[in-house]
Amino acid sequence: MPSPRFDLTFVPSHGVPVTVAPGIQRLTVNNPSPFTFHGTNSYIVGAGSSVAVIDPGPEGDAHFEALMAALSGRRVSHILITHTHRDHSPLAARLKAATGALTAGEGPHRASRPLHAGEINPFAESSDTGFVPDIALSDGDVIEGEGFALRAVLTPGHAANHAAFALEGTEILFSGDHVMAWATSIVAPPDGSMRDYMASLDKLIARRDHLLLPGHGGPVKHPLTFLRALKTHRRMRERAILERIKGGDRRIPDMVKAIYRDTDPRLHGAAGLSVLAHIEDLVERGKVKTHGPPALMGEYWAAG
Repeated sequence: MPSPRFDLTFVPSHGVPVTVAPGIQRLTVNNPSPFTFHGTNSYIVGAGSSVAVIDPGPEGDAHFEALMAALSGRRVSHILITHTHRDHSPLAARLKAATGALTAGEGPHRASRPLHAGEINPFAESSDTGFVPDIALSDGDVIEGEGFALRAVLTPGHAANHAAFALEGTEILFSGDHVMAWATSIVAPPDGSMRDYMASLDKLIARRDHLLLPGHGGPVKHPLTFLRALKTHRRMRERAILERIKGGDRRIPDMVKAIYRDTDPRLHGAAGLSVLAHIEDLVERGKVKTHGPPALMGEYWAAG
């Protein structure tokens, strides 16, 4: 199976709600970057007078005002958070204060594993450590409102507390940053875990949803094909890393220069963390060896 065909045709309507499916509106934050594409997508779910908001986005007046205008005349019963990176959850506090809605998410921000001695989390400043949900969700829990029900589908990997949300009675899944049509998700230790990410891909493949609405960019319209291709892409990346190590590369920066030579240099730091995520998994599976815990500046060699 080939690697996924990414869709870069998404045209954002910053500050303007767009109907993407019956009872679902998308409002895109004007916060474009190499990591957010054209911006973060907030979703308003519900066709009645009471709705839920998924991922209100980063703190900022312009998006808050646009969101409140889009919500005019409707009560917000719940604010759901896919994960606690700063482009997704901080505005929840102000939206809750303005609407009285309950917040829901898997839990507060945490790393996917304990930090090693002397290790610094490179995504610490990108994390919303102040968010604590009113409702802590377990896998399969359902948030119900007037005319909608959203089921939590826990999908750790990009973040330890990442959750997708399935709209009951449809085959639509709000996939957050776990699966996006425009690019692969960043999996960066210690915030993220490649082993968890791959398991979460298998979980979504088994669901067979018909439409994914992601945290950035446009919809994934053929999820099963796309998810299988994503899994293949990650396994191909793993093989490329193993081949570089077997060929004599000992350090991650050397692997990144070779494997990501056609990638925007601004993303090479994130690429290095992605390689580290693969190596952590390979070390745990006994395919790669290193001295001490895997680290960005560690040295690696093939096992056996």
